[in-house]
Amino acid sequence: EVQLVESGGGYVQVGGSLTLSCAASGLTLDDYTIAWFRQAPGKELEGVSCISRSDASTHYFDSVKDRFTISRDNAKNTVNLQMNALRADDTAVYYCAADHVECPEIAGTPADNYGMNHWGKGTLDTVSS
Repeated sequence: EVQLVESGGGYVQVGGSLTLSCAASGLTLDDYTIAWFRQAPGKELEGVSCISRSDASTHYFDSVKDRFTISRDNAKNTVNLQMNALRADDTAVYYCAADHVECPEIAGTPADNYGMNHWGKGTLDTVSS
C-alpha cells in the first residue's frame, strides 16, 4: 500500500524559509513521480513542483520558480521541498502526491486531483506579514 506523509509545515514570517518533507512508503522514487500541490484558503488546488521518476528532472510552476527547490533522497525514500523567500500568498495546505507518470504527463484538473492516484493528508504552512 502506497502511503505519503508530509511534514515540516508551520508558521513563518514573510521572507522566511521552510522545508517540507514527503516520506513515501510502498513505492520507490525510481518508479513514482512525486509532485507537490497546495490549496490556499478559498482557492482551488494548484501545482507547485514536481520531480520525475525516471531522471529526477525538476519542474516548477511560475509562482514558485527561483524560490522553491525540490529534491529527492532515494535512500530515505523522501522528497523535500525547500521554500525560500516566502510570501503571504504561499500560505496553504501543501500536499505531496505520487503516480506512475513523468512530470510533463501530469494533467487533469483540481476536480480530479490532477489525475494523481496517491496523496498525503497535507501540511499547513502559514506565512504571516
